[in-house]
Amino acid sequence: MRGLKVLAVSVVAVLATGCHCRTVGDGGNIPTPGDGPLKDIHFAFDSSKLDAEAKSTIAANADWLKANPGKKVQVEGHCDERGTAEYNMILGAHRAKAGAEQLKTLGIAASDISTVSYGEELPLDPAHNEAAWAKNRRDHFKVD
Repeated sequence: MRGLKVLAVSVVAVLATGCHCRTVGDGGNIPTPGDGPLKDIHFAFDSSKLDAEAKSTIAANADWLKANPGKKVQVEGHCDERGTAEYNMILGAHRAKAGAEQLKTLGIAASDISTVSYGEELPLDPAHNEAAWAKNRRDHFKVD
């Protein structure tokens, strides 16, 4: 039953945000900090708003992408475990979209950016405390 709920919410997220949402079962890998040339950003609880530090990190990521033409980036939106799986899938989509929109603002072509939401399904830190949750509320920028 949970699988059907996640599927239904994923469809809604795709329609609402244009985000291609997928879950752990389709072969996604859990990135580790420092994995790849682009840096992750983090979010406040229950937010998809980019703070000054996130914008600075995205600017550095955009500079790398501009210096490496032909590279594409997938912005992966992630959440902590609090909230329902359905809500977190949608929040992850909003986070991915926020990161992608900032890249576009900085001159990265929309055709070079894709988004995906993993919701709460791929935590960096599996612990159940504020320190772990803070790590898990993130966008991961994966070079394709």
